[in-house]
Amino acid sequence: MKIVIGLTGMPGAGKSTVNKIFGDLGYPTIVMGDFVRAEAKKRGLKVTRENLAMLMVQMRQRGGEAALAKCSVPAVKQLDSPLVLVDGIRNTAEVDEFRRHFSDFRLVVINSPPEFRFKRLLRRYRNDDPASWESFVKRDCEELEVGLGGAIEIADKVIENRGPLEEFEIKVKKVLESLLHELPPERKS
Repeated sequence: MKIVIGLTGMPGAGKSTVNKIFGDLGYPTIVMGDFVRAEAKKRGLKVTRENLAMLMVQMRQRGGEAALAKCSVPAVKQLDSPLVLVDGIRNTAEVDEFRRHFSDFRLVVINSPPEFRFKRLLRRYRNDDPASWESFVKRDCEELEVGLGGAIEIADKVIENRGPLEEFEIKVKKVLESLLHELPPERKS
């Protein structure tokens, strides 16, 4: 049995920071977007926001709305760890897929104001990040259209990311601790 924590939130909210915190604590992370990036490389496509969006749509047309979760579930099961973080949940079908396979699945949303997120995205320099406020707003709309808002609404826990990094790290660790305490005693070890 594994405890699986699904992570969702708008682009730039702080999910990568949560990944790093989990890694520093010794827990593995599966990043669902890596399956889309791998598909782009396999097809010889540049990793651009447009190409990734197109591939994500194609993958969902072939495998349903939970296509990326279906790719992620076997990867999670292969990990030899009692706790796994899955980053990049974008819709309720993906949540349902994880809940079908992992009884101890919890969904956590990282929430951060748009202005904060935009500044973070400008600093991280990833190929698929927006370069202007207009493209940022457009991307947010696209993310919400694929169902991200529905996943955010059903999250078990919310972590606000509005202040200094140290404050955010403390919040993440407290939520992790609270999720572990919610489990039956025999599952905490």
